[in-house]
Amino acid sequence: MWLESVPDYSGAVIRARRLEKRYGDKRVLRGVGFELPRGGFLVVTGPNGSGKTTLLRLCAGLAVPTAGELDVRLDRGRVGYLAHEPLVYRELTALENLDLYGRLYRVPERRERIGMLLERFGLWDARHEQAGSYSRGMLQRLALCRALLHDPDLLLLDEPYSGLDDDGAVLLDRELQEGHGRIAVALATHDPARVERFASARLALA
Repeated sequence: MWLESVPDYSGAVIRARRLEKRYGDKRVLRGVGFELPRGGFLVVTGPNGSGKTTLLRLCAGLAVPTAGELDVRLDRGRVGYLAHEPLVYRELTALENLDLYGRLYRVPERRERIGMLLERFGLWDARHEQAGSYSRGMLQRLALCRALLHDPDLLLLDEPYSGLDDDGAVLLDRELQEGHGRIAVALATHDPARVERFASARLALA
């Protein structure tokens, strides 16, 4: 594991020191350390099984470290998390899914916010369709809407370009560009060149 960092921002959102995670006898992470400042952009790379998903789950509060220190200096309600799974209800429509999450996060003017995101991600015309009828790319777009809905201060993105077509990838590029320097982002990817221009720090897991 190595970390290359260019500290362009002040104040850390995440600090990790000697972080370790085990599942039984299997060690997934060992000795991981990094800082993610406010407005910073951390690109996490590594082969399959290196612990990228586990690291993001730890940062999201969905798992607990086995050893080491992990300090996430934000309320969990200010974190947006995109996992491998879209984490939406397949029997609900896109509108119903986002309205549910909007209520949970107490999003102000949530109907306007939902409409804006569905429009931006090209899902407005399909807003009344059940998520279970969506293609893989449409589900990924809906998951991105969910992660961005409450205008988080920290975005944790696990292979966010997976399943997106070219148009969807361009839409995600635009969101990352508009949030650059304002939202802290930790993004796990097999294609770091795609987000190289945003990176303020890089963490490679072996």
